[in-house]
Amino acid sequence: MSSLGWLDVSTININALLLLEPLHLQYLASRKPDQAMGTILQAHPAIQWYFKQIFPEIDGYVKECLALGVPNPTPEEQRKAEIEVLDSMHDWLIYVLNPALYDQLKFLSWDDQSLLGMANFEDKIVLDIGSGTGRLAFTVAPYAQVVFAIEPIPNLRRYLWQKRRILGLTNVYPIDGTITQIPLPADFADILMAGHVFGDDFDQEYAEMRRVVKNGGMILLHPGSNANSEDPAHEFLIGKGFAFDIFEEPGDGLKRKYWLTVHK
Repeated sequence: MSSLGWLDVSTININALLLLEPLHLQYLASRKPDQAMGTILQAHPAIQWYFKQIFPEIDGYVKECLALGVPNPTPEEQRKAEIEVLDSMHDWLIYVLNPALYDQLKFLSWDDQSLLGMANFEDKIVLDIGSGTGRLAFTVAPYAQVVFAIEPIPNLRRYLWQKRRILGLTNVYPIDGTITQIPLPADFADILMAGHVFGDDFDQEYAEMRRVVKNGGMILLHPGSNANSEDPAHEFLIGKGFAFDIFEEPGDGLKRKYWLTVHK
């Protein structure tokens, strides 16, 4: 995995892995076991124990990594492995260590009208799935009746509450949840929106999004996929009747945004 360059991982202690959440470990367990991870798990039994405690299903991945790890590494070998692992987790680490730094990344500086022009947000009940640092949520909050910023990472929810206070947007409510487990009743929202979230389990994610949106409400994905690829997510969304357009994420190229009016 290539480096995103968001963080100087050489300054980060490997114990930062003790801040990861079950959701992160679920993704980690789907990766190919590697020597660097095995080396640090051998050298840091507390991290190995923590992984298994918060996500027991990772046990098989841990065992495979341990079999690949370098036994009794030198301090230089151990730190090299730590940096390799940390470098592969830029997005996770920036969320749990420094969300404010993520908020400053160039690709988030897209034109607000790219989102605001997709729907009428006036007095609407809005859900922002995988809210992160709230780029979508706080863009629409001045117009909406209420915005529920649904985010599974506790440190990001803390950041969202802090940002809510700073901006004075008291109609934004951060809550725990994911795109496949939205903790709200059926037919609840006028508009559901998400960015960089859809695509791990098409059917389950689409069904859950559709469940919580009212008849006649809208699902917005901003962005939903890269514009230069005919990927399976794009084909799935088009097959479900989504319309799409292209916009630019500064520094990260052209992206597709999708929208659908829900009919039940």
